[in-house]
Amino acid sequence: MKINIKRIYEKYSANDGFRILVDRLWPRGIKKEKAKIDLWLREIASSDKLRKWFSHYSSKWQEFKKRYKKEIKENKKIFKKLKEIIKNKKKANLLYSAKDKKYNNAVVLKEILQKGLKFK
Repeated sequence: MKINIKRIYEKYSANDGFRILVDRLWPRGIKKEKAKIDLWLREIASSDKLRKWFSHYSSKWQEFKKRYKKEIKENKKIFKKLKEIIKNKKKANLLYSAKDKKYNNAVVLKEILQKGLKFK
């Protein structure tokens, strides 16, 4: 399985594979028909409280990752659903709307999907 991340505002490509929007809020200025997403998995996004606290400040990145991973562990059901969907696809693209390509929830999701996340 190959996992990529892509900003939803980038041009759609037939090579994108299965497109999963991983944001809690619908991206501004994007019409649902134009987005060409296969699944909107808003439940996998960070909580509103965490998203607002982080506000994409690079200085908060490590703490954001730690807190977000904790939220994912607490939401095992939706993470397992995401893993199962991706496992059944040859290629998947996690879509996000943040301007920052380096510090966003899709980066964390890709990391834990590739490295694995152990649940107690």
